Amino acid sequence: MATSSSSSKLSLFFLFSFLFASTLARNSPSPTTKILDVLASLKQAQHILSFDPQISNGFSKSQPLFVNSSSSSGSGFSIPLHSRGSLRKTHHVDYKNLVRSRLDRDSARVNTLTTEVLLAVNGVRKTELKPVVTELEPEALSTPVISGTSQGSGEYFTRVGVGNPAKQFYMVLDTGSDVNWIQCEPCTDCYQQSDPIFDPSASSTYSPVTCESRQCSLLRQSACRGGKCLYQVSYGDGSYTVGDFVTETVSFGNSGDIKGVAMGCGHTNEGLFVAAAGLVGLGGGPLSLTSQIKATSFSYCLVDRDSAGSSTLDFNSGLPADSVVAPLIRSQKVDTFYYVGLTGLSVGGQPVQLPPGFFELEQSGNGGVIVDCGTAITRLQAEAYNALRDAFVKLSPDLPTTGGVALFDTCYDLSSRTSVRVPSVAFHFSGGMSLDLPAKNYLIPVDSSGTYCLAFAPTTSSLSIIGNVQQQGTRVSFDLANNKVGFSPHKC
Repeated sequence: MATSSSSSKLSLFFLFSFLFASTLARNSPSPTTKILDVLASLKQAQHILSFDPQISNGFSKSQPLFVNSSSSSGSGFSIPLHSRGSLRKTHHVDYKNLVRSRLDRDSARVNTLTTEVLLAVNGVRKTELKPVVTELEPEALSTPVISGTSQGSGEYFTRVGVGNPAKQFYMVLDTGSDVNWIQCEPCTDCYQQSDPIFDPSASSTYSPVTCESRQCSLLRQSACRGGKCLYQVSYGDGSYTVGDFVTETVSFGNSGDIKGVAMGCGHTNEGLFVAAAGLVGLGGGPLSLTSQIKATSFSYCLVDRDSAGSSTLDFNSGLPADSVVAPLIRSQKVDTFYYVGLTGLSVGGQPVQLPPGFFELEQSGNGGVIVDCGTAITRLQAEAYNALRDAFVKLSPDLPTTGGVALFDTCYDLSSRTSVRVPSVAFHFSGGMSLDLPAKNYLIPVDSSGTYCLAFAPTTSSLSIIGNVQQQGTRVSFDLANNKVGFSPHKC
């Protein structure tokens, strides 16, 4: 009898255990997913290899360059925004090589940003890293090109008027730098650009900046020659620009012009900036265009880099009503970067397990997360990346895996699929709002045959970066007056 009783109790125990586990399984939420259109993204990848702006309806100089903003204040304005591919035909015949070129360029970019933070945290100025200038020549400020890549710097471009009378130029846009500059005659060493090189002698508002001026003192690398200020800006891919620091008129079509904008007039410039005449700095420092024109806000929407389409860069237009809003955080160490209050990540609708305050910006200047239009692939500290990747892999058991590519270690062979359902990925911000990413913004093709990789990468730096692949198709707004960042999907 004792044996029979024990057996019955054991059977009841297993029955209750089974029922309890079944109830839990029914009550546990299923992982949230997104649809990835494999066929469409592969077609777009193949199209960019053959796209030629010279014979297509791409970034034409004859098309309207400026449009009026819908800002209720009446002070807003917009200028067209285009990807690299719409300005110059790629020389790559294989998509995998194009991707590797982009990733090499991206790694150099990230190195520049993380080094900037490292120097600031340790109280080291760039001027302390170069030899003492003994001859006040612009060439003395230059550094050798060590690792220039085949297509140079810059991912997104616009067209801006410079000088009086205004001449229109293609310019690289960069939220990770402050100094505006343009190639100038006479050229000691200039790279090829699509527009005629700017001639200062043809502008009535060109004016050199003196060494004693506030603008000159704000430069991180400067020198003097004959009482006039010289500047230098170096980039992570080995590119650099050196020349006179000046003030000039910058114009935005029907929105009028702004006189006295401080900018570099580069006579010695190395690196292929993909036909662009120079760079517009959109960072948070005092020399950036946004600071100099006293913009209360600006926003951009980045089209896919494999697309020949365009969007706009808007100034003083505020946050769209449907924005996912996060705090804009300022660093006391690096005023250029736009830090955002990221609190966590989720995969499949489930939080990625990380220590509380993992992404916080520290008083020392370490840590934090920046939003950057010039970095392609989002970088996360290794602990966060590993947790994100492992969660994604766990929820993707049916996706056929394949070997890693370049900096990507989690890749899949989707060559036999036209579409797939994949785990969702989301950013979570201070204040409780979340940004769900489209599948094409985190699982991207790396060749023409169907290899897709998880588009995040680990970094050994304390700085995390939300890159432009994750931003594509979303209007990113920086409310500078109210210290907010807004993300608005489908507002291009």
